[in-house]
Amino acid sequence: MSYRAVIFDLGGVVFPSPFDAFDAYERANGLPERFIRSVVAASADHGAWARLERSEVAFEQFCTELEAECAAAGGAVDAAALMAEIGRDFEPRAEMIAAIHAIKAHRLRVGALTNNWAPVEDAADRVPHALGHLGAFDAVVESAVEGLRKPDPRIYKLACERLGVQPPECVFLDDLGVNLKPARAMGMTTIKVADAPSAVAELASVLGFSLDG
Repeated sequence: MSYRAVIFDLGGVVFPSPFDAFDAYERANGLPERFIRSVVAASADHGAWARLERSEVAFEQFCTELEAECAAAGGAVDAAALMAEIGRDFEPRAEMIAAIHAIKAHRLRVGALTNNWAPVEDAADRVPHALGHLGAFDAVVESAVEGLRKPDPRIYKLACERLGVQPPECVFLDDLGVNLKPARAMGMTTIKVADAPSAVAELASVLGFSLDG
């Protein structure tokens, strides 16, 4: 198969996963393991987390709603503190950055497709953070900008359109199986990321060239 593009999820793939911050918060506050992610999963596409990622709620409202969801599930969570935890040490993974540059050197297109939220530093003007400043991506598609989030098939189609490719011409990497299913159904080759080195090795095998940088 001749591929023309590779599309990367960001959190959990190029960057650390927000779930790492969930785990740290739970340990520090005596909550059951996987409590927060279970609350987010249970609230599904209409819960506070999903609505924040589509920019449907302001940050303060999101905090109130997430705290209420957690309370209903039997745990107390300070949502603002949790989100601050996610923002700490949020540096890209070296293996992924090297892989991205190697892919571009082979003249393939590189995209980012991420569920994210608008930053809250400037409460008067919350503009979602495009991550093209990494200097690596030909297109960055963000849920908070588009008002769509994975696994909605429309956001995958949008990423392909922005890159000028068809789904079967793409490899897509994500750390969540639920987000890989729509991509695979559209014809993309998918890679589930459990750890960066293994995912990069699998991607190199799929593409047929080294990604060591």
